[in-house]
Amino acid sequence: MSIIEKALRKNRVAGAAGKSDPGAGSSRGASPWAPEIPPDPAPEIPPDPDPDLPAEIQELRPEVLQRHGLILPGEERSGLAEQFRLIKRPLLANAFGAPQLRVRNGNLIMVTSSLPGEGKTFSTINLALSIAMELGRTVLLVDADVAHPQIPKYLELDGDHGGLTDLLTDPGVSMRDVLIRTNIDNLAILPAGKPYRRSTELLASERMSELLDEMARRYSDRVILFDSPPLLAASEPTVLATHMGQVVLVVEAERTPKGALERSLDLVAGCEVVMTILNKAVWLPGMDYANYHYGYGGYGRAAEAPAATARNE
Repeated sequence: MSIIEKALRKNRVAGAAGKSDPGAGSSRGASPWAPEIPPDPAPEIPPDPDPDLPAEIQELRPEVLQRHGLILPGEERSGLAEQFRLIKRPLLANAFGAPQLRVRNGNLIMVTSSLPGEGKTFSTINLALSIAMELGRTVLLVDADVAHPQIPKYLELDGDHGGLTDLLTDPGVSMRDVLIRTNIDNLAILPAGKPYRRSTELLASERMSELLDEMARRYSDRVILFDSPPLLAASEPTVLATHMGQVVLVVEAERTPKGALERSLDLVAGCEVVMTILNKAVWLPGMDYANYHYGYGGYGRAAEAPAATARNE
């Protein structure tokens, strides 16, 4: 008998003995050093990153962004991207910085102007695109100019499926029904919704207060930007400002009258932080950056930031 045959015979004998052993296969007969093999775990289903986002994705096309002079994702080092990178820093610090310096509802930010045509929508969209580039930050861009909505048209998106006014007037409408999910992972858009004749009363309603409080709490890590009507052209932004943690006031270089700017600042004086951006300023190499300021209550601080350059509203 060969060595191989003897080994096979020995294994058969050992196997038969194991079958006759009543403890074989049980926990009592198993070797205490034998590793336990756990059952295969059930496959994990990744959670939806945001249950409010619809399944459909609408594309922000680079040619559309470029046509309007907006920040292009992937071109973080462009001059415009650098300007808005500096502009967003104090806003993010007020919303998410050191606890003792944070502003209440600092993630609710309204962007407005004194008069039409000063570039507030341009500034709001660029600010949203810039913040969406931040790691760990998501942005909800709200078109709060109910009488003259601009954002979906500006970005050539389909905004006909409802929006802010529908959320406020129809209890059966959910956020998921009206949000626009974009191909930029960290950016969603809430259109203005259907026209509403008494928009000022709607924005001043208890339902609006509840919605904004819910947004601030539920999305505490998200920046919510509101593109509002001009302060001196409508009454809605003055009402909306009472709910905001921060207000950004766009000023057009060499066009916005000083008196209009002063009246606008008075209208939003109740907001804890008001920041002004000088827009459409001519900037040449070697020139100082345009100034902007932001203040806490009656106390203002000056800082340096580049002026944004808008082509239209």
